[in-house]
Amino acid sequence: MTLSSVLRTKDKIGYGLGDMASALVWQTATLFLAYFYTDVFGLPAAIMGTMFLVVRIVDAFVDPCIGALVERTQTRHGRFRPWLLWFAIPFGASCLITFYVPEVGPTAKILYACVTYTLLSLIYSAINVPYCAMPGALTLDPRERHSLQSWRFGLSFIGGLIVTVIALPLVSHLGQGNVQKGYFYAMSLMGLLGIVLFFCCFFMTRERYSPRNDTSGSMLSDLKLLGGNSQWRIVFLFNILLLTAVVTRGSATMYYVKYVLLRPELVFAFIVSGMVASLTGALLSERLLGKFDRVRAYQWTIISFVIFGALIFFISPSQVWLIMGLNIIFSFIQNLTTPLQWTMFSDVVDYEEHRSGRRLDGLVFSTALFAIKFGLALGGAVVGWVLGMMDYVPGLETQAPAVLSTINALFTLIPCVLFIAMVALLSRYTLNSQRVDAIARELASKRETRTDAGMLNPAIHSATQE
Repeated sequence: MTLSSVLRTKDKIGYGLGDMASALVWQTATLFLAYFYTDVFGLPAAIMGTMFLVVRIVDAFVDPCIGALVERTQTRHGRFRPWLLWFAIPFGASCLITFYVPEVGPTAKILYACVTYTLLSLIYSAINVPYCAMPGALTLDPRERHSLQSWRFGLSFIGGLIVTVIALPLVSHLGQGNVQKGYFYAMSLMGLLGIVLFFCCFFMTRERYSPRNDTSGSMLSDLKLLGGNSQWRIVFLFNILLLTAVVTRGSATMYYVKYVLLRPELVFAFIVSGMVASLTGALLSERLLGKFDRVRAYQWTIISFVIFGALIFFISPSQVWLIMGLNIIFSFIQNLTTPLQWTMFSDVVDYEEHRSGRRLDGLVFSTALFAIKFGLALGGAVVGWVLGMMDYVPGLETQAPAVLSTINALFTLIPCVLFIAMVALLSRYTLNSQRVDAIARELASKRETRTDAGMLNPAIHSATQE
């Protein structure tokens, strides 16, 4: 059991296919769900924003419970992979029902939207908490984890690109003029493909390292222990800010291109170009940033893409191609940091094991998803609330000047303010590359000692023979 163990390309691709599956559904939700609810489903913008916030907050409190269950899972396939097998089909099915528009009254529609959106989020948690926690069981090497996350997000962005490229054409083709049916049929295909990819992820990966974990404590005691971890608190708040910024900007994209740029025919090109840039950034992350200290690299990268993002606010909407070019640069630089974001969670898991002797993979990553969902809820709610306050009228060809300025700010300045707050927060984060490597080597040495003493988790003996 050595720190220098290198993952095979098959392992990295297999792991990445899991996030590609998630992206087929979740990227659809990020890019289209706000627009779908207001302009297709028929929900008022303010109600949509409130629903996003309430449903996500309720759902997020379930994540630590799932994390606690993951901590206590012991099967011949390991602790994390079985969850992919159990929830792949429910995840695909939840996508299907979320994008269905029932022919009922306004109140029943709101209720249906709340129930199906909640179900989608809950099942997303059940499959993504263990999925996100898997890297610690796949490799002990922090550098390999960065590489693993680069593959993960590279394939994730390919999934998002597939959604971006074919979703709207599928809606048009399958709906045959009926947008509601078009969304339902198109998202059904996305859900089916997601099921297949999650199965591929299960069969192509293998959990190699899983030290015996003490599960005698309660979830509340583990949460209290984690609450005393200063680095976990920083990462938790950091991800709330990050996802609020990303979702605010992502949800405003279609409104921005359609109403500010007045080029609805460019929605496809605008989003696809950003996705390609994001894919490239994620794939090159480890190569471009891996040789630098991760914390300093993260800070300077954020400052770089904030400059490009903020510039867009001050450029005339007539300069469409300049704006698109700046958006491409922004997307590339911003997604250089995405793999780093997720390696931070693994670093916190190692730090907690080093600090207290408790390895809380499931709980750390479930609270990470809690923070992410809270940020997603805030981002979606901000767009809905702000547009509602500014009297946004869906479908109106020419919006009021105040509405246009607001949409522009939602796409540019408001996310950039949150990004800058993240830079300040990172100044208090102490798990830099040197410290993380030292902790990883010490933990690997301790595990080697325990293995020699015959203390390896017996469940892993079966897993390593797959």
